[in-house]
Amino acid sequence: MALLRTFRVLSLPVLALGLGAHAADLPVRPGAGDIIKTSKPSDWRPTDPANTLYMDLPTGRVVIELAPDFAPLGVANIKTLVKEHYFDGLAIIRSQDNYVAQWGDPNAETKPKSLGTAKAKVPGEFSVPMSNDKHFVQQKDADGYAPQIGHSNGFPVSRDPVAKTTWLAHCYGMVGVGRDNDTDSGSGAELYAVTGHAPRHLDRNITLLGRVISGMPLLTTLPRGSEALGFYGPNEPRMPIVSVRLEADVPEAERSHLEVMRSDAPIYEQVLDAQRNRGGPWNKFTANYLELCNAMMPVREKPKQ
Repeated sequence: MALLRTFRVLSLPVLALGLGAHAADLPVRPGAGDIIKTSKPSDWRPTDPANTLYMDLPTGRVVIELAPDFAPLGVANIKTLVKEHYFDGLAIIRSQDNYVAQWGDPNAETKPKSLGTAKAKVPGEFSVPMSNDKHFVQQKDADGYAPQIGHSNGFPVSRDPVAKTTWLAHCYGMVGVGRDNDTDSGSGAELYAVTGHAPRHLDRNITLLGRVISGMPLLTTLPRGSEALGFYGPNEPRMPIVSVRLEADVPEAERSHLEVMRSDAPIYEQVLDAQRNRGGPWNKFTANYLELCNAMMPVREKPKQ
């Protein structure tokens, strides 16, 4: 078994870095939540039914938006697994504190479930040509892991304009493909979601292909596994997976009807700036800086007509 195999944005408190203005200089400013309330319908986009997964658990639904521009081979293989009901009846097999929750076949080492027509090995898609991404909007803040950062259709993105490559970043809620040492040893049969502090050192070492846009509390509150790396032992209960389906295959009445704020909409720059420069009177210092993984993307239920 492989070892390793945003959200609703609110105005979240941030540890002051001591680099910004003093409290006396901080005017009262609208928070991110206040700005989101002023959005127009055109500032939002619905999820793409062909690239959105519903992982239904006994405790509720986890909604995962896929990113085929960044992992076309991995996304295609996972769609095959989902359409052939591979994940149905499997379980969450790992919950490591401040790191990841992982799901797959608990019996993968002894009596593995057939992958059906899906590929057993998929080449690692750790980065892709920048030409793959037609929606990048650069974030002005510096980053220690990449020359440029920003968002593409809401996904946190890093890029290297010299090498002309781009890749998804290991931010909270991102979903990746578990693998062994070989770069093509991950098929998507084991997936994980980042549930703790962003492990950006994993960027360009693992294929990222999506992110959880609803249902993260169902993963973050799971009991931690007692074995190495948070895997559950043979006598520990595991959260079963009822089913994983593409939104396109779910009847309209059973869909979650979520919308994601467009990262190319001008209002999103205002949302980022509200998080970068928080106003008074509660804040005593403002960082004038925003890490990529703190730039959460607003998600909402589609308003009723």
